[in-house]
Amino acid sequence: MTQPEEDSPGLKAIKALESYRKKDPSKIVVRFKAVGNAPIMKQNFYKINSVNRFQAVIQFLRKELGWHAGEPLFTYINLAFSPTPDDTVSNLYKMFATDGHLIVNYSTTAAWG
Repeated sequence: MTQPEEDSPGLKAIKALESYRKKDPSKIVVRFKAVGNAPIMKQNFYKINSVNRFQAVIQFLRKELGWHAGEPLFTYINLAFSPTPDDTVSNLYKMFATDGHLIVNYSTTAAWG
C-alpha cells in the first residue's frame, strides 16, 4: 500500500516550513527606550507574545537589564502613562501602537505622574 500524496513526510515537512515562515500574529514588536539615567539596551526591539500580561514585559526587561526585584524600575507607554501589570500586551498594542510597535519607556526613577 502506498501513502496518499498528502500524507507523505516530504509534503508534511514543506507545510511545516511554510507555517513557520508566516508572520506570527500572536507576537507583538515591543520597542524599549531608556529615559533619564537608565542604561540603554544594545538591542531594543523584541517580539513578545500578545497574550502575556504587562508583568511579563517588566520581568523580561529586568532580566535583560540584569536588575533584581528590589531595584527600582518604572515603565511607561509612549512617555505618557504607566500601565498596570494586569494589562495584556495585545490590549496595550491595540490602543497605543506607534508605527507597528508598542513603545515601552523605562527609567530608574519616577519620570511622570
